[in-house]
Amino acid sequence: MTIGNAIAGTTATEIADSVRELVERDTLAPGELLPPVRTLAEELGVNRNTVVAAYKQLAQAGVVVSRGRGGTRVARRAAVAQEGFAQGTVLRDIGTGNPDPDLIPDPTPALARIGRRTVLYGEPVIDRGLEDWATGWMRDALPAAPEVRLTITGGASDAIERLLAQALTRDDAVALEDPCFLSSMNIVRLGGYRPVPVPVDAEGMTVAGLRAAVDAGVRAIVCTPRAQNPTGASLSPARAAALREVLADHPYVLVIEDDHFSLLSAQPFHSLIGPGHRRFALVRSVSKFLGPDMCLAVTASDPDTAQRLATRLSPGTTWVSHLLQRLAVAQLTDAAVTDGIRAAGAHYAARNAAFARMLSAAGVPTTPGDGLSLWVRLPVAAREVTAQLMRRGWLARPGDEFILADTDAASHLRLTVHDLSDSDAARLASDIHAAVEAARHHESGMIAP
Repeated sequence: MTIGNAIAGTTATEIADSVRELVERDTLAPGELLPPVRTLAEELGVNRNTVVAAYKQLAQAGVVVSRGRGGTRVARRAAVAQEGFAQGTVLRDIGTGNPDPDLIPDPTPALARIGRRTVLYGEPVIDRGLEDWATGWMRDALPAAPEVRLTITGGASDAIERLLAQALTRDDAVALEDPCFLSSMNIVRLGGYRPVPVPVDAEGMTVAGLRAAVDAGVRAIVCTPRAQNPTGASLSPARAAALREVLADHPYVLVIEDDHFSLLSAQPFHSLIGPGHRRFALVRSVSKFLGPDMCLAVTASDPDTAQRLATRLSPGTTWVSHLLQRLAVAQLTDAAVTDGIRAAGAHYAARNAAFARMLSAAGVPTTPGDGLSLWVRLPVAAREVTAQLMRRGWLARPGDEFILADTDAASHLRLTVHDLSDSDAARLASDIHAAVEAARHHESGMIAP
């Protein structure tokens, strides 16, 4: 039996599901070539556009890869880029995106204060203390919204995944920043949605990019209002106002704002959500300042989105542990902890700025943004520089891991350097300069010294 004869269906979804099943059963192996569109359409007795739509669905889900004249092939099972430490390396990892563990507050004193109270099925899913504290925190950020309701999820990525799932169906278009946060990129791809890239500059999402995305029919927008990952960009007041103007005629497009750096940020918060917007969600995780293992985020959204989000939570874990919720609010209402969070934010900003100055002095001009990492533009391809840095004992993260369409990001590194000592930082700056020079020699066909 030929591959074409094994594929069945008369609609795009049926054909795509048939190919998925063949891949899952290993009938179609990674790298195997699928029939040309015209051939498969004739064998199935369907319009060519139906097969095109099926292959498009499969490509968006990462099942196949289109190579133009090279045809459509089953995707190889490559590892998906993830945030955090690289496993099994002896190199100094400078691409983690992690906070400094020494700046995460010790939860022991708060644990002793939260007390023991058993929570049973059917009780309110938001702990009263956290709700009281978070209401002010979130409401102050959305003064133009007529009404907001709170939902607690197991982190920002959990919230974004569930928010998109309650609003979208497969192949719906989602506007994402480009370059993009890895988690948001993976959520969209694995959900089978269609990512529409919106370029990011020093002031955040570009107006022209968002307008083009809206014109392309996006049903949701995921935006980072400050400390955008990986670039460190934050929305300026003028940019936020211009983006709200673009969205004014599209009040039912779901706007999700991931304010992941929140209490650590040195930048003011400016929102895309205007007074007339009907579908919105502001998500704030505690991971960057209370620790990733807290697995807790607060979402403030319009009532309808909140209800749909609660419905998405109900089939599985219906609430985030009240122990975690009480621990979070016990720390966030402790003056010593909040002073420590502010000090941590100042530390990240100072260390990143100091390293940017070192890099600039070494011949690699760098401007620090907000956040845990630096986005460093290189005069050569970043992949070659990372290879050179590995020879010098460093494991860096190249910009092409964050790309949707912006090929310029391939000439960037995202570096997490706030925990380096002064001597290690100076050595890294020198090694990056040397790696760039070696990459230049390599690109020009010369042998590096």
